[in-house]
Amino acid sequence: MSDSIALLGVKGGPAIRPGSNMPTAMLLKLAGKTILVDAGLGVTRGICDQGVALTDIDLIVITHLHSDHYLELGPFFHTAWTAGLNRTIPVIGPKGLDAYWTGFQDSMRFDIDLRIRDEGRCDFASLADIQIIDDTMTFDTITLRTMRNIHPPITDTFALRFEAKGKAVVLSGDTAYMPQMADFAKDADVLVHEAMLRDGVEALCARMTNGDERLRTHILRSHTDAADVGRIARDARVRQLALNHFVPDGDPDFTDQHWEAEVRTHWDGPLFLGKDGMKITL
Repeated sequence: MSDSIALLGVKGGPAIRPGSNMPTAMLLKLAGKTILVDAGLGVTRGICDQGVALTDIDLIVITHLHSDHYLELGPFFHTAWTAGLNRTIPVIGPKGLDAYWTGFQDSMRFDIDLRIRDEGRCDFASLADIQIIDDTMTFDTITLRTMRNIHPPITDTFALRFEAKGKAVVLSGDTAYMPQMADFAKDADVLVHEAMLRDGVEALCARMTNGDERLRTHILRSHTDAADVGRIARDARVRQLALNHFVPDGDPDFTDQHWEAEVRTHWDGPLFLGKDGMKITL
């Protein structure tokens, strides 16, 4: 199994519309392990589309508790369970993720109990071992380092650095511009960083029918301009840069050329403009 990262969903925010990508999820293969990072809507289908069985996931990491990053965590487990999952998967995430896990089971109690009784399924609750994310964690030969990023009003929100056998993969999570991200991502084989176009945000908010000025304020203070993403990649001297969590996404007025022009103001290295299902070799 070659080391790679697949961008299962690259859209910023939970809403989907005709022409849009799906919300955030990534599938990392590193040092013989298969790791799911975030679990936005569509993640279960996205894993299968990579040719990976749901029962083959070794570890799950959730960066923060915005719905576009964990909405489908429970449904993933339920679907994997019906597909044959019968072992525990560690799930690392912020405080409060355990309440989601309990609530999901409560919401599906009739079906879960019925399938255990009627179909002989294994215990469902034990499938996820919910652990609170820490500064440094190890999983087999993989080291996970975390950095608290800037994504107000949430404070338990993290960038991730996976290291194993001389390779490093850095995922920004959702964050405003952080110069210290360059140090965190130093010499990484790939940096996957969220990105925003300010003009696109204005267009997005102008079309919004069930939000107000607070949405615009949140987006602008909580995400990173595409040009600054290029600046981070340059300063970190990463080998490859990939964009994900696009804000906006699916707007025909903002094309790949707009995104690339912004990033290229500072970055002249290998660049991937993320699309659902895109796979990058490490």
